[in-house]
Amino acid sequence: MSLLLRLYLLFSRISGPLWRLSHRKRLRKGKEIAERLPEKYGDYTQARPEGTVLWFHALSVGESLALVALIEKTLTERPEANVVLTTSTATSVAALEKAGLPNRCTHVLLPIDTPAAVGRFLDHWRPQVAAFAELDFWPCLMVETNRRNIPMILINTRMPKGNFERRQKIAGPMRDILGLFERLLVQDEASVPRLASFGVDPKRMVVAGALKSAARPLPADETELSRLRSAIGDRPVWLAAATIAAEHEDIISAHASVAKAMPDALMVFAPRNLSDGDSAEALARAQFSDVARRSKAEPLRSDTQVYLADTIGEMGLWYRLAPVSFLGHSLHSGLEGKNPFEAAALGSAILYGPNVNYFAESYALLAEEQGAQQICNAEELAETVLALLTDPDACRRMTVGATRAVEKRREVLETTWNVIAGYL
Repeated sequence: MSLLLRLYLLFSRISGPLWRLSHRKRLRKGKEIAERLPEKYGDYTQARPEGTVLWFHALSVGESLALVALIEKTLTERPEANVVLTTSTATSVAALEKAGLPNRCTHVLLPIDTPAAVGRFLDHWRPQVAAFAELDFWPCLMVETNRRNIPMILINTRMPKGNFERRQKIAGPMRDILGLFERLLVQDEASVPRLASFGVDPKRMVVAGALKSAARPLPADETELSRLRSAIGDRPVWLAAATIAAEHEDIISAHASVAKAMPDALMVFAPRNLSDGDSAEALARAQFSDVARRSKAEPLRSDTQVYLADTIGEMGLWYRLAPVSFLGHSLHSGLEGKNPFEAAALGSAILYGPNVNYFAESYALLAEEQGAQQICNAEELAETVLALLTDPDACRRMTVGATRAVEKRREVLETTWNVIAGYL
C-alpha cells in the first residue's frame, strides 16, 4: 500500500469532526438535506431486507439516473434480491424522487469516509456485491469493503486524457484502489491502456460501452409537458443544456442572431449549475426584453424570448419540447462535454462544441451515424440552429441517426449485468 494511501486512512480515523463542520456549513447553504444527513453517518430508518442485497453507487444525478435501467434489470433477473443505491449529493435525492426507483430498491446517501460510518453502513446493509459507477473513489470505503470480501466491480467507467493526466499525480493510491476491483467495465478502448498504466491487468477489463446510452428516457410530468406545449404553440424552440457560465455569453449571442432571423423563436436555457442562474438571467435580460425564470415561477408566455430552466430533475421536459438541443460544457478549451444520450433518447437533434473529450466515444458514434453535429463558436451555433429549425427533414435525419447510435449500444446493459451476476 502506498504511503499516501496509508496517511489518508490514518487521517480518516480522526476526520469525523471536520465532516460535521463541513455539513453544518453546507446545511446553511442548502446543499444538504437535514433529515437525510444521518445516512451519511451510517444511521438508517430503513431495515435491511432479507436475502440478497446488491449495492450500486453513483456520485450524483447523471450517474445515478444512468443506473436505473441496470437496477430494473437486476431486480427482474433476481426477483428474490433487493438493491441499495448510494449517491453523494442532495441534488441526486430530488432527481431520483422525480425519476422514481423500482420497488425493492432503497436509496440512501453514501457514508462519510471514516471507519466508523463506513463500518455502520456495511454492517447494516451487508451487500453480497458492490458495483461502483465511474471513478468516484473514497479510499476508506473501498478498502473496508474489500477487507470484508465483498466482490467489487467498477462499471461504466472511463479514463479520458485529462482525467488520466490528473490522476497520474496520485498514481500510488490509484494503483492501490484499482487493484481492489475484481472486474472493470470501461466505456471505450482508449481507457484500457490508461487504466493498465495503474497496474490493472487488461484481462480484468471489459469494454462494455456507456451505460447512459441504455438508460431509460428521462421522465417528464405529462400534465406540465402538455401545459408548456400549449404555451409555446407552434413557435420555433431550441434548448441550450448543461451549459456553464463561460459559455453563456456565446449562447445568448447565438440566440440574439436566431431571434433576429426568427423573431418568434424561443430559447430554453438550462445551465448545468443552478448557482449560475442569476448571472445567466442578467446576461439574458441585457439582450432580451422578455425573459422568464422557472425557479421564480415566472410564466412562459407567447412573447417570452428566453426561458431560464434553472430547476432540478426536469431535463426530460426540455428535451421533449425542443427539436434542437445544444449540449454545453463543450464550447471552450478545457471543457470536456456532457452526456448526449439523454437528448438522443428523446428525439432532440444534438449540437455540441469541439471539446467533448470526456464523452469522445459517444460523440464519435453519434457523428458516425450522422446523429449529431459539431459547431465551433456562437456564429456557427446560430447558423446551425436556424438551419435545423427551418428544415424539419434535416432535423428528423439527425434524430433517426441518433436513434441508430442508441440501438448500437443497447448491449451494454446485458454485458454489465452478466458480469455482476457472475459474482452472486
